[in-house]
Amino acid sequence: MSSADNPQTHHWLPDGMEELEVAECWRLLRHEEVGRLAVAIADHPDIFPINYLVDGESIVFRTAAGTKLAASVLGKGVAFEIDGYDAIAGEAWSVVVKGYAREIEQMLDYFDADDLPLFPWHASVKPNIVRVTPDLISGRRFHVVERSSLEAPLPEHD
Repeated sequence: MSSADNPQTHHWLPDGMEELEVAECWRLLRHEEVGRLAVAIADHPDIFPINYLVDGESIVFRTAAGTKLAASVLGKGVAFEIDGYDAIAGEAWSVVVKGYAREIEQMLDYFDADDLPLFPWHASVKPNIVRVTPDLISGRRFHVVERSSLEAPLPEHD
């Protein structure tokens, strides 16, 4: 079903983009497996691809000790982003989560998170489990214009 099929849940922005409801953002987050975690390291932004799961209303991922873990949990905010493209509907979308990341360290919480079906895609050991708790979730969807409609015609040569 295309997003245009249910006009009651849509908020259109002046530029023709659709602002997604928070429930739709969570639905999209639950259906994807890979996103990008943005952190600040020594006052410089960095982005890491991660595989993740939605657990309740938070995002959980595994990581090894290192830059990603340290930058995620130092008390500064993080951002997490996913996006997608539906070629049949001609729509693209993006969801951004802004919040705080905390390493799960309490034993019972760790055991609960460790039972989630979240497995590293890389063969290295990733014993640390991090939970991103959102302060803000936003999403947008828009119709993708055909490339030919944006390209200027080539000038004719003699």
